[in-house]
Amino acid sequence: MKTQQILDTFKDILRIPRESGHEEQIIAYLQNFAAEKGLECKTDEAGNVLIVKEAAEGYESVPVIVLQSHSDMVCEKNEGVEHDFAKDPIRYVIENGWMIAPDTTLGADCGIGIAAQLALLDSDVRCGKIECLFTVSEETGLDGAMALKSDFISGKVLLNLDSEDEGEIFVGCAGGLDTTAEFHYTDDPVCEDFVYQEVFVKDAMGGHSGDDINKGRANAVQLLGRFLYSIRDLDWQLVSIDGGNKRNAIAREAKAVIAAEEDTLEIINERLEAYAAEVTEEYGAIEKELKVGTAGYNGERRVAVDEMTAWNLVAALCAAPHGVLSMSQEIENFVETSTNLASVKMTEPGVIRIGSSQRSCVTAARRAAAAKMEACFELAGAVVRHESEYPGWAPAAESPIRDACVASYRKLFGTDPKVKAIHAGLECGLFTEKFPGLDMVSFGPTLRGVHAPGERLDLASLDKFVALLLDVVVNYR
Repeated sequence: MKTQQILDTFKDILRIPRESGHEEQIIAYLQNFAAEKGLECKTDEAGNVLIVKEAAEGYESVPVIVLQSHSDMVCEKNEGVEHDFAKDPIRYVIENGWMIAPDTTLGADCGIGIAAQLALLDSDVRCGKIECLFTVSEETGLDGAMALKSDFISGKVLLNLDSEDEGEIFVGCAGGLDTTAEFHYTDDPVCEDFVYQEVFVKDAMGGHSGDDINKGRANAVQLLGRFLYSIRDLDWQLVSIDGGNKRNAIAREAKAVIAAEEDTLEIINERLEAYAAEVTEEYGAIEKELKVGTAGYNGERRVAVDEMTAWNLVAALCAAPHGVLSMSQEIENFVETSTNLASVKMTEPGVIRIGSSQRSCVTAARRAAAAKMEACFELAGAVVRHESEYPGWAPAAESPIRDACVASYRKLFGTDPKVKAIHAGLECGLFTEKFPGLDMVSFGPTLRGVHAPGERLDLASLDKFVALLLDVVVNYR
């Protein structure tokens, strides 16, 4: 099994639509692969796929190893980019040792894990029995992992291939919870002498709502809400608002259409110019492309959100927490609890929906963060619900597979890897509940910009990832 084989397989995967909840084509691809190679394959009702390769002769007594990744990807693109994730292949470039999707997400999370599994299944590597598990809809709530039956796998050792930092072996992760707030509004007529204008925040870095939450990046939804709240003393109407997208991504773009008299708009624009300067001062060291400004409006919507709902919404967006809530007292420089103000959408008449997610390795802290978000929006008159909660993964005191991975890394590269927990959510937390006694680690090549356009894969790190994976699979006893 060579790195190039994995990379070639990944390039094939880039042609296959696999947005969360729309994974039919990647599931069929996996099933066809198994059929062509004569490998045992089964698929459960949720769409999870398991492909099995029996042990090589003489390796029948070696413990069964499960290799696991998820088949879906986060589909994000830059504003104005023409790309249909339901049919268009992911466009990539190779620059300075990185594989990059310039205008969309790359899907190396977790497409590179899929590719590694398939390459191993198609290799002549002599090892024990391996079970390759591909779970669905990980990015939207770990749906596939939640649906797994206790007899779907037989192995007691699992390698999760969904991590993003080469040289680090993960043995724990945060649990998560989604919180949705809904404002129900009525349409008000726009005053006859009012004119329309769009206010926007765009080109923020975005990123993963877990792994990047402590990096000080701007949240476009939060910044837009802050500005709209700052002009509450003026006479204007909220026509529409839209920002962010996925719950597990930091919002990169947000916009609102407002209506006001021309004289009032002049005042608003003066304040916006000053606000843009404030934002540049606040985030300039991190956000090099962030823009705050105005644009014309030629859309169809010519009514406004009723005044009370509009003001309550704006106040809630300004007040809602976002970012790190607490750091771990046990693990140095590790985020314990966070919340992500992910999106604000008007996708159906009369409803404005705010999506958010809370993470923590401590169950009580995670639920407290969700309660904080609930209280903020309930005070503003919204209806709030919680959903898609999943547990964290606590590091095990004893782990033979962790020790084996550390020993392999030291042997291969002459240094010890970092053994740590991650603030992102991994399916391993659910696996501990589904399969008691399962011994697990997570590792992968270096990825950057995950869940945002410009996502990239470090090709040099892919070589080391492949070497480690092979050594562990071949030598684990």
